[in-house]
Amino acid sequence: MSVLELTPGAVTLEQLADVYWNERAVTLDLACRPAVEEAAKRIDAAAAGDVAVYGVNTGFGKLASLKIAPEDTATLQRNLILSHCCGVGAAVPRRMARLMMTLKLLSFGRGASGVRWDYVELLQDMLAKGVTPVIPAQGSVGASGDLAPLSHMTAVVIGEGEAEYAGEILPGAEALAKAGLTPIQLGPKEGLAFINGTQFSTAFALAGLFEAWQSAQNALVISAMSTDAIMGSTAPLQPEIHQLRGQRGQIEAAAAMRKILAGSEIRESHRDDDSRVQDPYCIRCQPQVTGAAMDVIRQAAITLEVEANAATDNPLVLTEAGLIVSGGNFHAEPVGFAADMIALAVSEIGAIAQRRIALMVDPTLSHDLPPFLTPEPGLNSGLMIAEVTTAALMSENKHLANPCVTDSTPTSANQEDHVSMAAHGARRLIQMVTNLNRILGVELLCAAQGIEFRAPLTTSDPLQSVLMRLRQDVATLGADRYMAPDLEAAADLVSAGALTEACGTSLPELGA
Repeated sequence: MSVLELTPGAVTLEQLADVYWNERAVTLDLACRPAVEEAAKRIDAAAAGDVAVYGVNTGFGKLASLKIAPEDTATLQRNLILSHCCGVGAAVPRRMARLMMTLKLLSFGRGASGVRWDYVELLQDMLAKGVTPVIPAQGSVGASGDLAPLSHMTAVVIGEGEAEYAGEILPGAEALAKAGLTPIQLGPKEGLAFINGTQFSTAFALAGLFEAWQSAQNALVISAMSTDAIMGSTAPLQPEIHQLRGQRGQIEAAAAMRKILAGSEIRESHRDDDSRVQDPYCIRCQPQVTGAAMDVIRQAAITLEVEANAATDNPLVLTEAGLIVSGGNFHAEPVGFAADMIALAVSEIGAIAQRRIALMVDPTLSHDLPPFLTPEPGLNSGLMIAEVTTAALMSENKHLANPCVTDSTPTSANQEDHVSMAAHGARRLIQMVTNLNRILGVELLCAAQGIEFRAPLTTSDPLQSVLMRLRQDVATLGADRYMAPDLEAAADLVSAGALTEACGTSLPELGA
């Protein structure tokens, strides 16, 4: 796979998604190198001077008033990294760690951090050769930067910590050596440049963004299948309804569902003389709910694309102004808000999907489908408890969707007295999407059963292709059987994007 060249300040969501999904190696556009090197020169000059410059020749945080001698600045930076390696918990997934490294490269590439170009090259080489720092997932409050996780990332750069290489977890120096790389001793401000920043929170938020959007696309396909399964009306998908409201996501969701359901024999069979006047909201209001969630995800995407292109360490070298200024770009409040928005969207997509599942298993609401979608109800329980599982997952996601960004707490002897909590706000998103995909997987199983009960009538060609893809992995449910593998296989199809591929119909794009 080719190396992806990125331009700091102009990176797109599509490029970042490529890095995330495909674990692409990256290089920075060399046009940014002069600015990076000029900022490094400014830091060297400040370190040799008599004027106190935060983080260059002073202590950190509450210790900023303590001046550091020029001969101790390298030790200062090394001590900073080692003392801040206080992360706990499971290691972040490799693709997340690689996305963090990529985001840090982009931040350096803005030419305001004051690090040597050597570090840019080392991070690029680590990505290219597969040296991935082991980074514990817990320990950041989202300001003053993602200190603990970024310190674990940086530790490997200086030959400390641990890294994954060729499938093994090794001491950092050993992993670098096996890859033919050499650690670099930190100079003035360089340790601080590495760990002041939002790259951990932003990487997790971006991962949640990409995964949530894929789930939203799956929800459009699967909910269309549920509509046919219960012989729901497509009249609420009429384009004029959605144009009159004007909400982009709603318009696109309705249009996608119209295409997916076009040509369904099941739909045509009850277009006339149906005694039902209206379907429940979980069928009738699908574009309004899933479409609104898509709009919220897109709003978060705007924030995260900007953040991915930002310089977020402290202090920043303002080369044109001739200044090195201490500010607060490390505060991850924008990322925290974006993560909360994505969480709300994920929770709502799952909430309405769960109601469709409840509709399909309930014989009083499913328009003549057998109870719990089993051919012999009573003797068999069918999908009864699968629906209960989705209720549990839906409820868990509702709890997880509570805002994190409002939960500040003072740290670091009250120097850092308001923090964003963006790190765990973003980190919860993957678990929430996993829960959502399992809900959608059960909805898929229910909808498939429902459509098969409508035989000899058939669904639309796109949904027939989705049904066939499901049946490659999960057989039709007849007599009761051990269900857990079926649920997991269906969720895997959702998370892998296999259903949207099988559908073959164009779906709304995140950045379109």
